[in-house]
Amino acid sequence: MTIIIGVDVVDVRFPTSLTADGSDAMNKDGDYSAAYVILRTDDPDLRGFGFTFTIGRGNDICVLAAEQRAQPLIGRDADELLDDLGATYRELKSDSQLRWLGPEKGVEHLAMAAVMNALWDMAARRAGKPLWRLLSDMSPEELVDIADLQYLSDALTREEAVGLLTDLAPTRADRIAELERDGYPCYTTSAGWLGYSDEKMRRLLREAVAEGYRHVKLKVGADLQEDIRRCRIAREEIGPDAHLMIDANQVWDVPQAIDWVRELAEFDPLWIEEPTSPDDILGHAAIRRAVAPIGVATGEHGMNRVLFKQMFQAEAIDFCQLDSARLASINEILAVYLLAKKFDVPVCPHAGGVGLCELVQHLSIFDYVAISGSLDNRVTEFVDHLHEHFVDPCIVENGAYRVPTLPGYSAEMHESTLVEFAYPFGTYWAGAAVVEAQTA
Repeated sequence: MTIIIGVDVVDVRFPTSLTADGSDAMNKDGDYSAAYVILRTDDPDLRGFGFTFTIGRGNDICVLAAEQRAQPLIGRDADELLDDLGATYRELKSDSQLRWLGPEKGVEHLAMAAVMNALWDMAARRAGKPLWRLLSDMSPEELVDIADLQYLSDALTREEAVGLLTDLAPTRADRIAELERDGYPCYTTSAGWLGYSDEKMRRLLREAVAEGYRHVKLKVGADLQEDIRRCRIAREEIGPDAHLMIDANQVWDVPQAIDWVRELAEFDPLWIEEPTSPDDILGHAAIRRAVAPIGVATGEHGMNRVLFKQMFQAEAIDFCQLDSARLASINEILAVYLLAKKFDVPVCPHAGGVGLCELVQHLSIFDYVAISGSLDNRVTEFVDHLHEHFVDPCIVENGAYRVPTLPGYSAEMHESTLVEFAYPFGTYWAGAAVVEAQTA
Protein backbone atom coordinates (compact mmCIF):
# COMPACT_ATOMS: atom_id res chain seq x y z
CA MET A 1 0.00 0.00 0.00
CA THR A 2 1.33 3.42 -1.00
CA ILE A 3 0.16 6.32 1.19
CA ILE A 4 -0.04 10.01 0.34
CA ILE A 5 1.89 11.54 3.21
CA GLY A 6 1.89 15.22 2.39
CA VAL A 7 1.29 18.08 0.01
CA ASP A 8 3.47 21.09 -0.71
CA VAL A 9 1.96 24.06 -2.52
CA VAL A 10 4.46 26.66 -3.70
CA ASP A 11 3.78 30.21 -4.85
CA VAL A 12 5.99 30.45 -7.96
CA ARG A 13 6.23 33.75 -9.84
CA PHE A 14 8.30 34.87 -12.82
CA PRO A 15 9.02 38.57 -13.55
CA THR A 16 7.60 38.60 -17.08
CA SER A 17 6.29 42.15 -16.59
CA LEU A 18 9.86 43.42 -17.00
CA THR A 19 9.95 42.38 -20.67
CA ALA A 20 6.22 42.83 -21.48
CA ASP A 21 5.92 39.10 -22.18
CA GLY A 22 2.23 38.27 -21.89
CA SER A 23 1.09 41.88 -22.21
CA ASP A 24 -2.33 42.58 -23.70
CA ALA A 25 -5.11 45.17 -23.58
CA MET A 26 -6.51 43.83 -20.29
CA ASN A 27 -3.33 42.53 -18.61
CA LYS A 28 -0.52 45.01 -19.15
CA ASP A 29 2.01 43.97 -16.52
CA GLY A 30 1.48 40.35 -15.56
CA ASP A 31 4.08 38.23 -13.79
CA TYR A 32 3.39 34.69 -14.96
CA SER A 33 2.77 32.59 -11.87
CA ALA A 34 1.71 29.15 -10.70
CA ALA A 35 0.18 27.72 -7.55
CA TYR A 36 2.37 24.63 -7.81
CA VAL A 37 1.24 21.42 -6.09
CA ILE A 38 3.54 18.54 -5.11
CA LEU A 39 1.78 15.44 -3.79
CA ARG A 40 4.19 13.22 -1.85
CA THR A 41 3.80 9.51 -1.03
CA ASP A 42 5.77 7.16 1.21
CA ASP A 43 7.28 5.77 -2.00
CA PRO A 44 10.07 8.24 -2.89
CA ASP A 45 9.71 7.29 -6.55
CA LEU A 46 6.02 8.23 -6.77
CA ARG A 47 4.94 11.85 -6.60
CA GLY A 48 2.45 14.00 -8.46
CA PHE A 49 2.95 17.52 -9.80
CA GLY A 50 0.28 19.97 -10.86
CA PHE A 51 -0.53 23.66 -10.92
CA THR A 52 -2.94 26.37 -11.84
CA PHE A 53 -1.90 29.54 -13.64
CA THR A 54 -2.22 33.17 -12.52
CA ILE A 55 -0.39 36.39 -13.39
CA GLY A 56 0.95 37.61 -10.04
CA ARG A 57 -0.86 39.15 -7.09
CA GLY A 58 -3.43 36.74 -5.71
CA ASN A 59 -1.40 33.67 -6.54
CA ASP A 60 -0.94 33.28 -2.78
CA ILE A 61 -4.72 32.98 -2.43
CA CYS A 62 -4.72 30.11 -4.93
CA VAL A 63 -1.94 28.46 -2.91
CA LEU A 64 -4.06 28.54 0.25
CA ALA A 65 -7.09 27.21 -1.62
CA ALA A 66 -5.06 24.35 -3.13
CA GLU A 67 -3.79 23.40 0.32
CA GLN A 68 -7.40 23.15 1.47
CA ARG A 69 -8.39 21.10 -1.57
CA ALA A 70 -5.54 18.64 -1.06
CA GLN A 71 -5.97 18.05 2.68
CA PRO A 72 -8.51 15.18 2.30
CA LEU A 73 -5.91 13.23 0.29
CA ILE A 74 -3.31 13.05 3.05
CA GLY A 75 -3.13 9.66 4.72
CA ARG A 76 -5.07 7.99 1.93
CA ASP A 77 -4.13 4.94 -0.13
CA ALA A 78 -2.72 6.36 -3.37
CA ASP A 79 -3.68 3.30 -5.40
CA GLU A 80 -7.28 3.53 -4.23
CA LEU A 81 -7.43 7.19 -5.27
CA LEU A 82 -5.70 6.68 -8.60
CA ASP A 83 -7.59 3.54 -9.59
CA ASP A 84 -10.82 5.56 -9.82
CA LEU A 85 -10.04 9.20 -10.52
CA GLY A 86 -13.67 9.77 -11.42
CA ALA A 87 -14.70 8.89 -7.88
CA THR A 88 -11.79 10.84 -6.38
CA TYR A 89 -12.78 13.92 -8.38
CA ARG A 90 -16.40 13.64 -7.29
CA GLU A 91 -15.34 13.26 -3.65
CA LEU A 92 -13.22 16.40 -3.70
CA LYS A 93 -15.88 18.27 -5.64
CA SER A 94 -18.54 17.36 -3.06
CA ASP A 95 -16.89 19.34 -0.24
CA SER A 96 -19.86 21.64 0.33
CA GLN A 97 -18.01 24.20 2.43
CA LEU A 98 -15.35 24.79 -0.24
CA ARG A 99 -17.95 24.51 -2.98
CA TRP A 100 -19.85 27.41 -1.43
CA LEU A 101 -16.92 29.66 -2.39
CA GLY A 102 -17.65 29.01 -6.07
CA PRO A 103 -19.37 26.87 -6.85
CA GLU A 104 -17.16 25.56 -9.65
CA LYS A 105 -15.68 28.93 -10.49
CA GLY A 106 -13.05 31.33 -9.26
CA VAL A 107 -10.24 30.51 -6.85
CA GLU A 108 -11.78 27.31 -5.48
CA HIS A 109 -12.05 25.91 -9.00
CA LEU A 110 -8.48 26.94 -9.87
CA ALA A 111 -7.39 25.08 -6.74
CA MET A 112 -9.37 22.02 -7.78
CA ALA A 113 -7.58 22.10 -11.13
CA ALA A 114 -4.16 22.30 -9.49
CA VAL A 115 -4.79 19.35 -7.16
CA MET A 116 -6.47 17.14 -9.75
CA ASN A 117 -3.72 17.94 -12.26
CA ALA A 118 -1.24 16.60 -9.70
CA LEU A 119 -3.31 13.43 -9.22
CA TRP A 120 -3.50 12.84 -12.95
CA ASP A 121 0.24 13.39 -13.22
CA MET A 122 0.76 10.83 -10.45
CA ALA A 123 -1.55 8.36 -12.18
CA ALA A 124 0.38 8.63 -15.44
CA ARG A 125 3.71 8.29 -13.64
CA ARG A 126 2.47 5.19 -11.82
CA ALA A 127 1.43 3.71 -15.17
CA GLY A 128 4.77 4.62 -16.76
CA LYS A 129 2.98 6.53 -19.55
CA PRO A 130 2.65 10.12 -20.72
CA LEU A 131 -0.81 11.36 -19.81
CA TRP A 132 -2.09 11.47 -23.39
CA ARG A 133 -1.23 7.77 -23.75
CA LEU A 134 -2.82 6.85 -20.41
CA LEU A 135 -6.08 8.41 -21.61
CA SER A 136 -5.81 7.02 -25.13
CA ASP A 137 -5.46 3.50 -23.74
CA MET A 138 -8.78 3.75 -21.87
CA SER A 139 -12.01 2.31 -23.24
CA PRO A 140 -14.92 4.62 -24.15
CA GLU A 141 -16.78 3.50 -21.04
CA GLU A 142 -13.78 4.18 -18.79
CA LEU A 143 -13.39 7.66 -20.24
CA VAL A 144 -17.06 8.51 -19.77
CA ASP A 145 -16.86 7.28 -16.17
CA ILE A 146 -14.13 9.89 -15.63
CA ALA A 147 -15.96 12.77 -17.32
CA ASP A 148 -18.03 15.17 -15.23
CA LEU A 149 -21.39 15.08 -17.02
CA GLN A 150 -23.39 16.67 -14.19
CA TYR A 151 -25.73 19.39 -15.51
CA LEU A 152 -25.06 18.38 -19.13
CA SER A 153 -27.78 15.78 -19.85
CA ASP A 154 -29.93 18.28 -21.75
CA ALA A 155 -27.07 18.58 -24.23
CA LEU A 156 -25.12 15.32 -23.92
CA THR A 157 -26.18 12.02 -22.40
CA ARG A 158 -23.86 9.29 -21.17
CA GLU A 159 -24.99 7.03 -24.03
CA GLU A 160 -24.17 9.72 -26.60
CA ALA A 161 -20.76 10.28 -25.04
CA VAL A 162 -19.92 6.58 -25.18
CA GLY A 163 -21.07 6.48 -28.79
CA LEU A 164 -18.87 9.44 -29.79
CA LEU A 165 -15.81 7.71 -28.34
CA THR A 166 -16.70 4.25 -29.65
CA ASP A 167 -16.84 5.42 -33.26
CA LEU A 168 -13.15 6.35 -33.29
CA ALA A 169 -11.74 3.68 -30.99
CA PRO A 170 -10.74 1.20 -33.73
CA THR A 171 -8.53 3.75 -35.53
CA ARG A 172 -6.73 5.36 -32.59
CA ALA A 173 -3.43 3.68 -33.44
CA ASP A 174 -3.42 5.20 -36.93
CA ARG A 175 -3.68 8.72 -35.56
CA ILE A 176 -1.03 8.07 -32.91
CA ALA A 177 1.38 7.00 -35.65
CA GLU A 178 0.53 10.11 -37.65
CA LEU A 179 1.21 12.43 -34.71
CA GLU A 180 4.43 10.66 -33.81
CA ARG A 181 5.53 11.36 -37.37
CA ASP A 182 4.21 14.89 -37.92
CA GLY A 183 3.36 16.36 -34.50
CA TYR A 184 0.26 18.39 -33.59
CA PRO A 185 -0.10 21.80 -35.31
CA CYS A 186 0.31 24.91 -33.18
CA TYR A 187 0.26 28.67 -33.53
CA THR A 188 2.47 31.25 -31.84
CA THR A 189 1.46 34.23 -29.75
CA SER A 190 5.07 35.03 -28.85
CA ALA A 191 5.41 37.69 -31.55
CA GLY A 192 2.22 39.55 -30.82
CA TRP A 193 2.27 40.81 -27.22
CA LEU A 194 0.89 44.32 -27.00
CA GLY A 195 3.85 45.82 -25.18
CA TYR A 196 6.42 44.87 -27.81
CA SER A 197 8.05 47.48 -30.03
CA ASP A 198 7.49 47.41 -33.78
CA GLU A 199 11.07 46.28 -34.30
CA LYS A 200 10.75 43.39 -31.87
CA MET A 201 7.39 42.36 -33.32
CA ARG A 202 8.75 42.35 -36.89
CA ARG A 203 11.79 40.31 -35.87
CA LEU A 204 9.69 37.74 -34.03
CA LEU A 205 7.17 37.48 -36.87
CA ARG A 206 9.97 36.80 -39.35
CA GLU A 207 11.40 34.17 -37.03
CA ALA A 208 7.98 32.54 -36.69
CA VAL A 209 7.56 32.26 -40.44
CA ALA A 210 11.09 30.88 -40.79
CA GLU A 211 10.31 28.29 -38.08
CA GLY A 212 7.33 26.96 -40.03
CA TYR A 213 4.37 28.65 -38.34
CA ARG A 214 1.34 29.17 -40.55
CA HIS A 215 -0.75 30.71 -37.75
CA VAL A 216 0.23 33.72 -35.62
CA LYS A 217 -1.76 35.72 -33.08
CA LEU A 218 -1.69 39.43 -32.35
CA LYS A 219 -3.01 41.20 -29.27
CA VAL A 220 -5.45 44.06 -29.99
CA GLY A 221 -8.01 46.21 -28.21
CA ALA A 222 -6.21 49.16 -26.61
CA ASP A 223 -6.23 51.62 -29.53
CA LEU A 224 -7.94 51.10 -32.89
CA GLN A 225 -5.46 53.06 -34.99
CA GLU A 226 -2.57 51.24 -33.34
CA ASP A 227 -4.29 47.92 -34.03
CA ILE A 228 -4.71 48.82 -37.71
CA ARG A 229 -1.04 49.78 -37.92
CA ARG A 230 0.18 46.65 -36.11
CA CYS A 231 -2.07 44.32 -38.12
CA ARG A 232 -0.65 45.89 -41.29
CA ILE A 233 2.86 45.17 -40.04
CA ALA A 234 1.89 41.59 -39.26
CA ARG A 235 0.45 41.03 -42.73
CA GLU A 236 3.58 42.50 -44.30
CA GLU A 237 5.73 40.03 -42.40
CA ILE A 238 3.66 36.83 -42.62
CA GLY A 239 2.21 37.38 -46.09
CA PRO A 240 -1.36 37.03 -47.34
CA ASP A 241 -1.65 33.25 -47.05
CA ALA A 242 -0.69 32.64 -43.41
CA HIS A 243 -3.44 32.82 -40.81
CA LEU A 244 -3.61 35.87 -38.56
CA MET A 245 -5.66 35.72 -35.36
CA ILE A 246 -6.47 38.69 -33.13
CA ASP A 247 -7.16 38.69 -29.38
CA ALA A 248 -8.87 41.49 -27.42
CA ASN A 249 -8.70 39.86 -23.97
CA GLN A 250 -12.27 40.84 -22.97
CA VAL A 251 -11.91 44.64 -23.14
CA TRP A 252 -14.90 45.49 -25.38
CA ASP A 253 -18.63 45.79 -24.91
CA VAL A 254 -20.64 43.96 -27.57
CA PRO A 255 -21.36 46.88 -29.97
CA GLN A 256 -17.77 48.10 -29.64
CA ALA A 257 -16.47 44.64 -30.45
CA ILE A 258 -18.55 44.45 -33.59
CA ASP A 259 -17.42 47.87 -34.81
CA TRP A 260 -13.76 47.27 -33.96
CA VAL A 261 -13.56 43.88 -35.63
CA ARG A 262 -15.20 45.25 -38.77
CA GLU A 263 -12.44 47.88 -38.90
CA LEU A 264 -9.82 45.12 -38.75
CA ALA A 265 -11.57 42.86 -41.27
CA GLU A 266 -9.35 44.09 -44.10
CA PHE A 267 -6.52 42.04 -42.57
CA ASP A 268 -8.51 38.82 -42.94
CA PRO A 269 -8.29 37.54 -39.35
CA LEU A 270 -9.18 33.90 -38.83
CA TRP A 271 -10.77 34.71 -35.47
CA ILE A 272 -11.37 37.38 -32.89
CA GLU A 273 -10.56 35.98 -29.47
CA GLU A 274 -12.25 37.02 -26.22
CA PRO A 275 -14.07 39.99 -27.79
CA THR A 276 -16.13 40.67 -24.64
CA SER A 277 -16.86 39.33 -21.15
CA PRO A 278 -16.06 35.60 -21.04
CA ASP A 279 -19.40 34.96 -19.32
CA ASP A 280 -21.55 36.77 -21.91
CA ILE A 281 -22.99 33.90 -23.94
CA LEU A 282 -25.56 35.93 -25.84
CA GLY A 283 -23.04 38.71 -26.42
CA HIS A 284 -20.67 36.29 -28.09
CA ALA A 285 -23.53 34.98 -30.22
CA ALA A 286 -24.41 38.51 -31.34
CA ILE A 287 -20.79 39.28 -32.20
CA ARG A 288 -20.46 36.02 -34.10
CA ARG A 289 -23.49 36.80 -36.27
CA ALA A 290 -22.26 40.33 -36.94
CA VAL A 291 -18.61 39.69 -37.86
CA ALA A 292 -18.92 36.45 -39.87
CA PRO A 293 -17.04 35.03 -41.71
CA ILE A 294 -14.45 36.05 -39.11
CA GLY A 295 -14.69 33.41 -36.40
CA VAL A 296 -15.25 34.02 -32.69
CA ALA A 297 -13.02 32.20 -30.21
CA THR A 298 -13.11 32.11 -26.42
CA GLY A 299 -12.65 29.84 -23.44
CA GLU A 300 -9.45 30.54 -21.52
CA HIS A 301 -11.63 32.13 -18.83
CA GLY A 302 -14.43 29.60 -19.31
CA MET A 303 -15.22 28.90 -15.68
CA ASN A 304 -16.79 25.46 -16.06
CA ARG A 305 -18.38 22.96 -18.43
CA VAL A 306 -21.87 24.50 -18.00
CA LEU A 307 -20.71 27.78 -19.54
CA PHE A 308 -19.27 25.87 -22.49
CA LYS A 309 -22.49 23.88 -22.86
CA GLN A 310 -24.45 27.10 -23.21
CA MET A 311 -21.90 28.60 -25.60
CA PHE A 312 -22.38 25.59 -27.85
CA GLN A 313 -26.16 25.57 -27.50
CA ALA A 314 -26.36 29.29 -28.35
CA GLU A 315 -24.05 28.88 -31.39
CA ALA A 316 -21.92 31.60 -29.83
CA ILE A 317 -18.39 30.49 -30.80
CA ASP A 318 -16.52 29.04 -33.76
CA PHE A 319 -13.47 27.92 -31.75
CA CYS A 320 -13.40 26.53 -28.20
CA GLN A 321 -10.33 27.60 -26.23
CA LEU A 322 -10.57 25.63 -23.00
CA ASP A 323 -7.84 26.09 -20.42
CA SER A 324 -6.02 23.17 -18.76
CA ALA A 325 -5.67 24.97 -15.42
CA ARG A 326 -9.03 26.76 -15.14
CA LEU A 327 -11.37 23.84 -15.76
CA ALA A 328 -11.15 21.18 -13.04
CA SER A 329 -8.50 19.05 -14.75
CA ILE A 330 -9.10 16.06 -17.02
CA ASN A 331 -12.49 15.17 -15.54
CA GLU A 332 -14.12 18.41 -16.61
CA ILE A 333 -11.95 18.99 -19.67
CA LEU A 334 -13.05 15.66 -21.09
CA ALA A 335 -16.69 16.70 -20.70
CA VAL A 336 -16.05 19.90 -22.68
CA TYR A 337 -14.24 18.00 -25.42
CA LEU A 338 -17.21 15.65 -25.73
CA LEU A 339 -19.64 18.57 -25.93
CA ALA A 340 -17.48 20.20 -28.59
CA LYS A 341 -17.46 16.98 -30.58
CA LYS A 342 -21.25 16.74 -30.48
CA PHE A 343 -21.72 20.39 -31.50
CA ASP A 344 -18.96 20.18 -34.14
CA VAL A 345 -16.86 23.02 -32.68
CA PRO A 346 -13.07 22.60 -32.96
CA VAL A 347 -11.12 22.84 -29.71
CA CYS A 348 -7.98 25.00 -29.87
CA PRO A 349 -6.76 25.12 -26.26
CA HIS A 350 -5.39 28.24 -24.64
CA ALA A 351 -1.75 27.97 -23.59
CA GLY A 352 -0.57 31.54 -23.03
CA GLY A 353 0.93 31.05 -19.58
CA VAL A 354 3.68 29.32 -17.63
CA GLY A 355 3.41 25.55 -18.03
CA LEU A 356 0.19 25.59 -20.01
CA CYS A 357 1.92 24.50 -23.21
CA GLU A 358 3.33 21.51 -21.34
CA LEU A 359 -0.20 20.48 -20.34
CA VAL A 360 -2.19 21.25 -23.48
CA GLN A 361 0.04 19.21 -25.76
CA HIS A 362 -1.32 16.13 -23.97
CA LEU A 363 -4.91 17.35 -24.32
CA SER A 364 -4.73 18.15 -28.03
CA ILE A 365 -3.00 14.89 -28.86
CA PHE A 366 -5.60 12.91 -26.92
CA ASP A 367 -8.42 14.86 -28.56
CA TYR A 368 -7.23 13.95 -32.04
CA VAL A 369 -6.55 10.34 -31.14
CA ALA A 370 -9.78 9.54 -29.28
CA ILE A 371 -12.42 12.27 -29.64
CA SER A 372 -12.30 14.56 -32.67
CA GLY A 373 -10.37 12.40 -35.11
CA SER A 374 -9.77 15.57 -37.13
CA LEU A 375 -7.20 18.33 -37.47
CA ASP A 376 -9.50 20.55 -39.53
CA ASN A 377 -9.53 24.08 -38.07
CA ARG A 378 -7.58 22.84 -35.07
CA VAL A 379 -4.39 24.50 -33.93
CA THR A 380 -3.09 24.76 -30.35
CA GLU A 381 -1.43 27.82 -28.84
CA PHE A 382 2.30 27.97 -28.15
CA VAL A 383 4.28 30.70 -26.40
CA ASP A 384 8.05 30.45 -26.24
CA HIS A 385 8.50 31.44 -22.60
CA LEU A 386 9.67 29.70 -19.40
CA HIS A 387 9.86 26.13 -20.73
CA GLU A 388 13.38 25.82 -19.34
CA HIS A 389 11.87 25.59 -15.86
CA PHE A 390 10.22 22.21 -16.55
CA VAL A 391 11.79 18.79 -16.27
CA ASP A 392 9.91 17.58 -19.35
CA PRO A 393 9.43 20.71 -21.47
CA CYS A 394 7.30 20.66 -24.59
CA ILE A 395 9.15 20.53 -27.90
CA VAL A 396 7.91 22.39 -30.97
CA GLU A 397 9.40 21.81 -34.42
CA ASN A 398 8.18 23.18 -37.75
CA GLY A 399 5.11 24.70 -36.14
CA ALA A 400 4.01 21.49 -34.41
CA TYR A 401 4.16 19.99 -30.93
CA ARG A 402 6.21 16.82 -30.80
CA VAL A 403 4.50 13.96 -28.98
CA PRO A 404 5.71 13.79 -25.34
CA THR A 405 7.17 10.44 -24.33
CA LEU A 406 8.05 10.66 -20.62
CA PRO A 407 5.59 9.43 -17.96
CA GLY A 408 3.31 12.06 -16.42
CA TYR A 409 1.58 15.30 -17.36
CA SER A 410 4.84 17.21 -18.04
CA ALA A 411 4.07 19.43 -15.03
CA GLU A 412 7.17 18.99 -12.85
CA MET A 413 9.36 22.05 -12.29
CA HIS A 414 13.07 21.92 -11.53
CA GLU A 415 14.02 22.24 -7.88
CA SER A 416 16.35 25.08 -8.85
CA THR A 417 13.37 26.99 -10.23
CA LEU A 418 11.58 26.77 -6.90
CA VAL A 419 14.70 27.92 -5.05
CA GLU A 420 14.97 30.97 -7.28
CA PHE A 421 11.38 31.96 -8.06
CA ALA A 422 9.29 30.87 -5.05
CA TYR A 423 7.56 33.99 -3.76
CA PRO A 424 8.47 35.96 -1.70
CA PHE A 425 11.56 34.22 -0.30
CA GLY A 426 13.14 32.72 -3.42
CA THR A 427 16.54 34.13 -4.28
CA TYR A 428 15.21 36.25 -7.16
CA TRP A 429 12.38 37.86 -5.21
CA ALA A 430 14.39 38.29 -2.02
CA GLY A 431 17.09 40.02 -4.03
CA ALA A 432 14.54 42.21 -5.79
CA ALA A 433 13.11 43.24 -2.42
CA VAL A 434 16.57 44.21 -1.20
CA VAL A 435 17.19 46.34 -4.31
CA GLU A 436 13.80 47.99 -3.95
CA ALA A 437 14.47 48.79 -0.28
CA GLN A 438 17.89 50.24 -1.09
CA THR A 439 16.52 52.51 -3.82
CA ALA A 440 13.41 53.63 -1.95
